[in-house]
Amino acid sequence: MMKTAIVAASLALASGAAARSITVTNKCSYTVWPGLYTGSGDAPAQATGWEADSGNTVTFDVPDNWTAGRIWGRRECDFSTNPGPNSCVDGGCNGGLLCTDPGVPPASLAEFTLNANNMDYYDVSLVDGFNIPMAIDNTAGCSQASCPVDLNPNCPSDIAGPTDSSGAVVGCKSACYANLDGNQADSANCCSGSHNTAATCPPSGVAHYDYFKSSCPNSYAYAYDESSGTALWTCAYSASTDYTVTFCP
Repeated sequence: MMKTAIVAASLALASGAAARSITVTNKCSYTVWPGLYTGSGDAPAQATGWEADSGNTVTFDVPDNWTAGRIWGRRECDFSTNPGPNSCVDGGCNGGLLCTDPGVPPASLAEFTLNANNMDYYDVSLVDGFNIPMAIDNTAGCSQASCPVDLNPNCPSDIAGPTDSSGAVVGCKSACYANLDGNQADSANCCSGSHNTAATCPPSGVAHYDYFKSSCPNSYAYAYDESSGTALWTCAYSASTDYTVTFCP
């Protein structure tokens, strides 16, 4: 078990761009293994995975134009044998402790794209499902993105799972990931195929949308949830905002 808090010093970024800080705090009663992934462009110097005991806080710099960045949590991990996506009960990734890809659903995601059209964009996404309560706060007084409720205990049975070593549900899949309608390539739940526009994929056609959105109204609950007005959040780039991601806020 790694007990030392990982606090990355401010490092010069390859692009020469100014840095922003991200703080990741675990307020859960259990250990979380955060994962970090950059979709494109410059990546932070921070390790792409670490162990965060209850109460652990880590702060690191990200590029001022961090693009398609995501942070999520993993539970009940053991990387001693066969490190990879199955090393954790949920949220696992290729690479073991150090993630080399976005990870395996279901997992609550904190997502960021900074300095796009002079705006920062951020959200807590449940598009692929939920595993750990999460919130994104900031230093500029912009809106909080969040799913602060534990959706696992009451997760509908057809999307519930996986379970931990005690048999408790520790993940709640999306209807798309659970493949409830049997064809992910042309699915109202996945907003794919003939349902691949906002007009042809309304929330009313997505199974269990209300379960996720009513419990976590400030989250991104399905692929076209921006129409709700409480899914994707913004902060002015000029505010030079720093962000905090909290597990179990």
